[in-house]
Amino acid sequence: MKAIGARQSLPVSDPDCLIEFETDQPKPGPLDLLVRIKAIAVNPVDTKIRASLGEINPPRIFGWDAAGVIEQVGDEVRNFTVGEEVFYAGDLTRPGCNAEFQAVDSRLVALKPKSWTFEEAAAIPLVGLTAWELLFERMGADRFGKDADKALLI
Repeated sequence: MKAIGARQSLPVSDPDCLIEFETDQPKPGPLDLLVRIKAIAVNPVDTKIRASLGEINPPRIFGWDAAGVIEQVGDEVRNFTVGEEVFYAGDLTRPGCNAEFQAVDSRLVALKPKSWTFEEAAAIPLVGLTAWELLFERMGADRFGKDADKALLI
């Protein structure tokens, strides 16, 4: 399959800072989904990981926010089926989504709303998680409904 990645940290002005290369299609583990990638997003984490690379071979595949179609389901996955449209923020310890296919832990995946395009769905995962953590884990927004004197302006 085709993928985009880097072998080393180079300035973005260098034509080899990101490279296209061929690699094996991932094989899903028991809890994984194999997703055919339809859209991806770029986040600051992508640039931070690229900047921290030493010289490596094979190249590291970047990208963790994605949307696509399930091609294969791991043996222990019970809540997804082949052909469903999904979106997710992947796992930084695994190869990213800047490729034709990605094996992703099914516990990190959600069904793509039918009214969203693949591009819209791929733009949501990491920024959506960040907003949720801010509102509910840091600001306690879940307590606002219990106390009518509190308001949140966004």
